[in-house]
Amino acid sequence: MILRLLRFSLAAAFSLGTAGLVVADPPAPASTAVPADAQPLLAKPLYQFTEAEVGRYLAYLQTAEPDLRRRIVHLARKNLGQPYELYLLGEMPFENYDPQPIYSLGKSDCLVFTEHTYAMALSRDWTGFVRLLQRIRYRDGRLGVATRNHFTEADWNPSNRWLVHEVTTELANGKAVKFDEKIDRARFLLGRYHLKSDYTVELHHDAYLPYAEVARVAAGLRDGDFVNVVRGVVKPGAPINDIFGGNAWVGHTGLVAHGPDGTLHIIHSSEPVVREETFASFIARETAHNTERDAAGKPRLLGFKFLRLQDDPLANLRQIDGADTPRVTLPGGVSAGL
Repeated sequence: MILRLLRFSLAAAFSLGTAGLVVADPPAPASTAVPADAQPLLAKPLYQFTEAEVGRYLAYLQTAEPDLRRRIVHLARKNLGQPYELYLLGEMPFENYDPQPIYSLGKSDCLVFTEHTYAMALSRDWTGFVRLLQRIRYRDGRLGVATRNHFTEADWNPSNRWLVHEVTTELANGKAVKFDEKIDRARFLLGRYHLKSDYTVELHHDAYLPYAEVARVAAGLRDGDFVNVVRGVVKPGAPINDIFGGNAWVGHTGLVAHGPDGTLHIIHSSEPVVREETFASFIARETAHNTERDAAGKPRLLGFKFLRLQDDPLANLRQIDGADTPRVTLPGGVSAGL
């Protein structure tokens, strides 16, 4: 019975179409008055909200803060202190390969935190958030473990070009380091979910900015931009870009923010909770034990990839999805908007 009720409630949320999405930034509010139903939520951490409270707060925030970048940073900061837990989300109740639910409010890992923040900032109510979250998490919005954007650099980033676009090489001004990576989706799906698939191995070509060069791109980064943290294994005593067999990958994500003095910050979900810190602090902590990690053949921080938040993501998405924006398809090919 519980499963049937959950299935019904999620299907109902999907069926409401684009009602919960912000298709254009509204004009600045004529009044800064806070609606009565939103007032109790101002001091409450976002990760303690119920689903109904999320809906009310998103409706309030669209009026109170019409700027998308500011909404993103606001929501990210409102989740500071959210407990961290890895592998939180799945496809339940629509599939059972991964029995986790399709959203999580109380906890996050790095990508869950980023996806939820973007989806909430672009939505004006709960139903819009749920639909847009699935469009972000899955290739072409096709819900299923095999179409989930598992590999950040090879799946998530290309699938969400309407939302963010690559600027690493542009900002790096000749300091970017190229790397190649073999993406074996079939092996991954079989090993983790016991699911056979016909994916062929992809040779993914990419580039990152070494962490020592971050200062040169700081002025070009904007609030709400997407951060990919690149990690890999380095030979002891070798240059940082001398990677074993191209063994580099995106192992963490976060969001760009700036402190009151303009200092470059990262907001991210990492053990034990969501935190905000300067890039300098993040780098210092990540590199504190490089010598020991290199000697043990363990991965360590190599650098970053940066993706610029698009100026009007939903306009871009409407060009792809058309009248069904955001187009979400359930397993079996059933449109969630029908």
